[in-house]
Amino acid sequence: MNIPYLYDAGALIAIDNGDRHMWARHHLALEDGRDIHVPSVVVSQAWRDARRQVRLGKFLAGCDVAPVGLETAKAAGILCGKAGTADVVDATVVVMAATLGAIIWTSDPDDIRTLIDAQDIKPAPVIRTV
Repeated sequence: MNIPYLYDAGALIAIDNGDRHMWARHHLALEDGRDIHVPSVVVSQAWRDARRQVRLGKFLAGCDVAPVGLETAKAAGILCGKAGTADVVDATVVVMAATLGAIIWTSDPDDIRTLIDAQDIKPAPVIRTV
């Protein structure tokens, strides 16, 4: 059984910028049969111009871009309150990763760690840095 991956905006920006290490990680994950998840709000953070982001568009085709439902949105808001932060997108990443049992790929591990610590669930999601 492969543990799924969940990408935050940092992972998408790395792909958009042509980061070969992130591409390699992604291809290996797909070859291993991992499910790759991206919350739809994360796409909103990284997407700016379809004409210039063809690479990112192709990348997202290999991912499960998940809508954020009401319960996830509420849980993200509650988590922001617990953590004393305002970034609901990062909180959504943490909530969804915890629900899926996914490894989080991020360029901002400190903020994600703060949210995971405030969530106080076991086992806590694992963080990998882009």
